[in-house]
Amino acid sequence: MPHPPVVVEIAANRVAAVRWDGNRLDTVDVEPLAVGAIMPSPIETNITQPEAVGTALQVVLRRAATRETPLALLIPDPVVRVFILPFDSLPRRADDALPLLRWRLKKSVPFDMDETVVSWMRQSGREGNLEVVTAVARQRIIREYEQIVENIAGNPSVVLSSTLATLPLLEERGATLLVRMNGKTMTTAITHESTLCVYRATDMAAEAGQLDPQATLDEIFPAIAYYQDSWESAIDRVRITGFGSRETVFSDAFEQELKVPIARLTDAESARGLDSKIRDLIDQELDAPVGWMMNGEA
Repeated sequence: MPHPPVVVEIAANRVAAVRWDGNRLDTVDVEPLAVGAIMPSPIETNITQPEAVGTALQVVLRRAATRETPLALLIPDPVVRVFILPFDSLPRRADDALPLLRWRLKKSVPFDMDETVVSWMRQSGREGNLEVVTAVARQRIIREYEQIVENIAGNPSVVLSSTLATLPLLEERGATLLVRMNGKTMTTAITHESTLCVYRATDMAAEAGQLDPQATLDEIFPAIAYYQDSWESAIDRVRITGFGSRETVFSDAFEQELKVPIARLTDAESARGLDSKIRDLIDQELDAPVGWMMNGEA
């Protein structure tokens, strides 16, 4: 996968552009969006106010990129469906593997698989068996995000959902549960060392400011139960992000029910050694661009 130093994140409530110089922060710009400008969906039109989104992107990209600049584009989690598929074997050639993946997924997504963009990576399961982490999205919707960036500056050479970009921030020992709020979307992921074991994105009834902690626990429990059944072990820790001023309320509720250490992403072992300016980005809910930086050499 290419690893451009410029990363643009388009979220339901804001756009951001971050430019990295290796693992050093070069520039960062964030611009808020009006409610309803972006309506994340795997099926329907997402960018409902293209003029407003385009104007915000012009502001954040003015220092980070020119029209020729390759960049990574991070998009809302609901757009991309992520599956962890067991395989006995999978061809190494993309032309041979893609039809098999489309066939496996055709009953699992709410759109025609012939209209999709599919990407995947291999990993080892609990017993060393082959698993394929597969991301699939409707091509027309991916093009909405690509085109609005292309019209202003840059060339999106990589497109990734924001939580997948965040995962390198998690510990690579034991089992870590990530609970990430972005707008009304709550994404739950469980990793065991460097293996992705569980991934689910759920549209909640409200944003974190109005959300009942019990509603989040009701979504988390099935993910934990699946992990415990599949891996025959318990989670070791929870990392949370995106809960804003109510972070303590949710943290206390999670700790009371789950009985494991709960902490924000900046307390993850991989984040503790980062420069204070980069850690501030994580606290400002720009964890996805930071995770992208940690995912390889720019």
